[in-house]
Amino acid sequence: MLIPFAQPLLGGTLVRRYKRFLADIRLDDGHELTLHCPNTGSMKNCGEPGSRVWVDLHQRPGRKLPGTWELVETAPGQLACVHSARANAVVAAALAERLILPLAGYTDIRREVTLAPGGSRFDFLLSGHGQDSCVVEVKSVTLALGDGEGAFPDAVSLRGQKHLRELTELAQSGQRSCLLFCVMHSGITRVRPADEIDPRYGSLLREAQAAGVQVLAWSVRPSPRGLEVAGQLPVDYSGN
Repeated sequence: MLIPFAQPLLGGTLVRRYKRFLADIRLDDGHELTLHCPNTGSMKNCGEPGSRVWVDLHQRPGRKLPGTWELVETAPGQLACVHSARANAVVAAALAERLILPLAGYTDIRREVTLAPGGSRFDFLLSGHGQDSCVVEVKSVTLALGDGEGAFPDAVSLRGQKHLRELTELAQSGQRSCLLFCVMHSGITRVRPADEIDPRYGSLLREAQAAGVQVLAWSVRPSPRGLEVAGQLPVDYSGN
């Protein structure tokens, strides 16, 4: 399934990314613009100056910047989607079409759900059709390390650690729980925890999996036309 962009993307070159949310882009026609960078992470291996990029030039109401950085070429022929919020939109569409087979069959898909006072807000709660409900937390993966290997997170993630602790507690209480790595990089064919970046996250991920949290990785291949939901990828817990 291909989820197209709302309008054609324009190509250019990354000049620099700075202040987390800003990126200077030189378009193919020579114009240089400052655009929104919709990614709060380190963007390790995805933000090198001189990289080929694709952008959406669409002035949205209330926004000062004239567009958004969407894609980057991280290696010849390999594209990553740096717009991390698109992961949830893609997963929502895939769930609705029942393309994520381990999570297929649910008739009710609720987004942004908090299960307990003071607890985290999870991305999805699936229910209906006579099945036990399932809590799903989505993480966008774009860190490619070569030879098909991808890793998460790309920086220490205290929020991600908190999600894992709560998913583990839910699983131990009998609630079906799932961590879904949405791999938005065409060069990644398997995923592992980035122990060298956030060893605590790696430990918590293994504890969660052992406690019954379902850990899935799903490939989403970016292109200037859109994002294609491609299929399941293996998750490696063996360590780097």
